[in-house]
Amino acid sequence: MLRWVALILILVLIALQVKLWNGHGGVHEVETLRAAVKKQGDDNDRLTQRNQALGADVSDLKHGDQAVEARARAELGLIKPGETFYQVVEKPAAAAAPAAASSSNGAR
Repeated sequence: MLRWVALILILVLIALQVKLWNGHGGVHEVETLRAAVKKQGDDNDRLTQRNQALGADVSDLKHGDQAVEARARAELGLIKPGETFYQVVEKPAAAAAPAAASSSNGAR
């Protein structure tokens, strides 16, 4: 009799372990959900920082002329009366490298 009870308890234990590891709501699914929650939390933190930065930009643009002027200078090329505009054009790195190589070959 005791043998049958022990056998039944072992079978129930095995069935519960199988359900725990492979069933709906099992360990694998819980770990997957934890990883998804962590990723979503990281995304939320990143987006919160971006929103704070955008909010600061909006506040600066609403309340300060310096922010508007800086943006107009950078994006629209604003030049005030009496200022002189200078534009420096650098040679592209790809064009400069072959020219340097050909001049070093001629020196030999």
